[in-house]
Amino acid sequence: MLKGIIGKKLGMTSFYSPDGEQWAVTVVEAGPCYVTQVKTPKNDGYSALQLGYGYRRPKNITRPVLGHLKKSGKGPFKVLKEFRVEDPEGFELGQELKADVFEIGERVDVTGRSKGRGFTGVIKRWNFGRGPMSHGSKSHRKPGSIGMSATPSRVAKGKKMPGHMGAANVKVRNLRVVEVRPEDNLIFIKGALPGPNNGVVFIKKTKKV
Repeated sequence: MLKGIIGKKLGMTSFYSPDGEQWAVTVVEAGPCYVTQVKTPKNDGYSALQLGYGYRRPKNITRPVLGHLKKSGKGPFKVLKEFRVEDPEGFELGQELKADVFEIGERVDVTGRSKGRGFTGVIKRWNFGRGPMSHGSKSHRKPGSIGMSATPSRVAKGKKMPGHMGAANVKVRNLRVVEVRPEDNLIFIKGALPGPNNGVVFIKKTKKV
C-alpha cells in the first residue's frame, strides 16, 4: 500500500483535540496525484510509483518528459516524485490518489525546501553573540578570529562563517496526522512544516516513531 503523497503547504491554523487541547497545525493540499509510472523489480530492479502533481504549461516541459507523461494520459505536471511500495501490482497508470492514503493518528515525515534568506552573517545564520555596542568597540557583528596558529596554519573545514542561508531540503520527522478531508484534498498535520506557503512538500509514512 502506498504511504506517500505530494502536496502544497497552505498555511497554519489552530485545531482542537477531542480533549479540548489547542494544537498548532499545518494545512496541506495533498493531491490529487496521478500515477505516471509503475516500476517493478523485473523491469527496474525495485518497486516504486512515480507520481505527478500540479499543472505546468507544456511549453515549459521538455519533449522527452511530455512523451513519458503521454503513457499515463495525464499531465503535464509541475512535480514528479517517486515513492517506494511493497507491491506495485495494485496500481495502474493514470490512477488518481488523494489525501485518504493517510489516516488520522498516523505518523509522517515531511520534506520541503526551506525559505531562502540570502547572504547572512554569523549572528543570524549561526546564532552567534554580538560584540560590545559601546563607544570604542569596532567588533559589533563580526565573526572574530577564524584561523589557527602556525600549526596547522589554516581554517578548519566546517567553520561557521557568513554565507548563504536557507533554500535547502529539510525533513521534519515523526509528525502526527490529526485530520484528513479527502473531499477537499486536505491533510492537517500537527506542528510546523518547512518552506513557505504554497511550497511543495513530500509526505511519507515515518519509519522512526
